[in-house]
Amino acid sequence: MIADVHGNAPALDAVLAEVDRESPDLVVLAGDAAGGPWQGAVLDRLMALDRARFVRGNVDRVMVQAFDEGWTFDPEEPTPWRKAGGWIAERMTKEHRDFLASFEETLAVDDVLVCHGSPRSDDETMTSLTPEADLRELLAGVDRPIVVCGHTHVQYDRTVDQTRIVNTGSVGMPFQAPTAAYWLMLGPEPELRRTDYDVERTAAEIRASDYWDAENAANQLLNPPDPHEMEELYERARIRRSSS
Repeated sequence: MIADVHGNAPALDAVLAEVDRESPDLVVLAGDAAGGPWQGAVLDRLMALDRARFVRGNVDRVMVQAFDEGWTFDPEEPTPWRKAGGWIAERMTKEHRDFLASFEETLAVDDVLVCHGSPRSDDETMTSLTPEADLRELLAGVDRPIVVCGHTHVQYDRTVDQTRIVNTGSVGMPFQAPTAAYWLMLGPEPELRRTDYDVERTAAEIRASDYWDAENAANQLLNPPDPHEMEELYERARIRRSSS
């Protein structure tokens, strides 16, 4: 299972090469293929996969909205979402738009429920720091023993009551070091994986591209943020959202 590719084609290629060697019964994306410097190439690779299912992430949803509403890139736009969405929308094909729009909100496979943020919402967060009482609310109604999520770009594996929650981490934009492509192999037991690839070359290629936020994207890839600090930020945002 993979998540949060965010248009990083070299990272996705490295993971798919390893996945191909493992020859799993099914490949599942837990959201956010979209965004980033090579979104078109990433979507082409995912569309060509055999035995694959796709769960919608918040970025996937917004990029479909950007295409449908005809967003355009404005370098003076103060909102990063609008700026990124405009840049992507100008380069997105109808085929790619329809592919993203086909993603499922959640996916139940055997004993596993796959979501992006939480089972309730593609932009709601579940982290390794989320209090158990809050997780019980987020997981209300879930009848599978394993829940796989993404969204926070930080791998973890924790159990609350009878439910095991596993975050795949991010293939293309990890918030943990060392920078690599993080994903999940789900067999008899969930196995958190990390696949190395040429991050420095990828960052150089991003800098040389016409991507609207190339310098920041390259720097973040080379110097990922601290995972604990990022999860604390997510928790503060989740608490603000729940109290509003």
